[in-house]
Amino acid sequence: QVQLVESGGGTVQAGDSLRLSCAASRRTNSNNAMGWCRRAPGSEREFVAGIDWKANGKQYADSVKGRFTISRDNVKNTIALQMDNLKPEDTAVYYCAVSRYSTSSSQASDFTSWGQGTQVTVSS
Repeated sequence: QVQLVESGGGTVQAGDSLRLSCAASRRTNSNNAMGWCRRAPGSEREFVAGIDWKANGKQYADSVKGRFTISRDNVKNTIALQMDNLKPEDTAVYYCAVSRYSTSSSQASDFTSWGQGTQVTVSS
């Protein structure tokens, strides 16, 4: 099973930016979409952003559209999430994940392999 390691979390002020990165230990056996989900305290894990295998299709949760940008590098087996204009409600543990499909959906349940997560805290 592919191992995923996230980095780039931290504590910032509202309006600041952060860039999360995720490194996969190897290329997945299939050409999988990948993405990011998050879990806030007391909440279920929710979809944030997803990117197709060829990076020609991207999905975003309505709450992050226009502020977050997902990208991937299939040569390096990495994906990234650029988060701009962060808000306190973005505070959560962010998880990198591999989808069971080659095209991304907006369902957290479509993702299978997960990283251990990185904490993002946004203060007002």
